[in-house]
Amino acid sequence: MIRTIIFDLDNCLAPADGIGVERMRPVFDAITAANDDTLSSSALAAAFADIWRHPLDWVSRTHGFSPAMHQAAWTATAAMEVTGAMVDYGDLRLLGELDLPLYLVTSGFRRLQESKVRALGLSRYLRGVHIDAIDEAGHPGKAGLFQGLLADTGVPAAQALVVGDNPDSEIAAGNSLGMPTAQILRPGVVWSADARFHIRDLRDLTQLVCAFNG
Repeated sequence: MIRTIIFDLDNCLAPADGIGVERMRPVFDAITAANDDTLSSSALAAAFADIWRHPLDWVSRTHGFSPAMHQAAWTATAAMEVTGAMVDYGDLRLLGELDLPLYLVTSGFRRLQESKVRALGLSRYLRGVHIDAIDEAGHPGKAGLFQGLLADTGVPAAQALVVGDNPDSEIAAGNSLGMPTAQILRPGVVWSADARFHIRDLRDLTQLVCAFNG
């Protein structure tokens, strides 16, 4: 039985680039200006592509940003905020049909992630929004936030479904706690065997929950 669902945000409920590529331009420009031949143009392009799918600290570490590049990227991203509309996948209304307590757990810069939640109007569907704010000291990570949610709600791990796109983030965190995990295969998401279930969209999710709960 599924008693609650915990969602990721980026590339799960809405595409990370739904904020618009131009909104990210100051970050790309800041990194480029601080590059000083640290990375080749192709390596920079690969890092920029990963920014849409991974937290900035992961991108910086994985792609070998210099301290100057890391700081430039950090400062520019921390200043970002989505105002106005944001593109989603067109199926958010189905969240209202799930008839279960729904939560959001997302990693990133607090100001930016909170502005995305507002732009998408997600609060109407959710019991709670929890941000693993990488710009705040001692942020707990997704596994830590999941553990806190399980403790607060009293829902056993086996009855709390995690829905997300990233096998190295929310899927890994859910698996580590014995929670059922569903990878949502939005455009560009690579299928991973790490997830217990695989769905294409929120319509598939409603069918999965019905199958679980009879």
